[in-house]
Amino acid sequence: MLLYKKISMQIVIAFISIITFSQVSDADIGKETGLEIPRYVSLKSNDANIRVGPSKNYPIEIKYIKKNYPLKVLEEYEEWRKVEDFKKNVGWIHKSLISGIRTGIILSKDNNDIELLNTLNGNVIGEIGKGNIVHLEKCKIDWCLISIGNYRGWIDKTNIWGVKEKEIIRISFLQRFEDLYWKSVNYLKIIFIRF
Repeated sequence: MLLYKKISMQIVIAFISIITFSQVSDADIGKETGLEIPRYVSLKSNDANIRVGPSKNYPIEIKYIKKNYPLKVLEEYEEWRKVEDFKKNVGWIHKSLISGIRTGIILSKDNNDIELLNTLNGNVIGEIGKGNIVHLEKCKIDWCLISIGNYRGWIDKTNIWGVKEKEIIRISFLQRFEDLYWKSVNYLKIIFIRF
């Protein structure tokens, strides 16, 4: 019996090790920061230059004039980060010009506005147009809670550039209760409308 428990424990440890290693190996680690690559960041100011190479001696490729514009970090070299934008433009930016604040750009396959919902699969509370820059408040596997100005709502993650496919951002253990609350509110609205 003791041998059986020992073998079972070794199998469990091997299984957990394989799962952990496979998740870590999907992402590279930045040489300078130790952070995951690729990763998403945003611009700190309304004036940022993307250069051809990792130095101020290289010519400017693109000038961004929109604060919070999201970028994807592809590489790190000393004080410089190789980044890509949602239009696939690639270049180098100084690390002082980017922040870890998570933002995204609204995408639309058919150029229609994207519906904002009060909860996952909930009621429509507004719409947002393609190309808007939004703050990513929370993201579940398939949905993100976004904000722009004083407006907040949930949208399907496929409508956002600036977040990985299955990435989870700032979801607390209380999120299930919040989802259940909004589901109940939506259900009660339907019942009251019928009567």
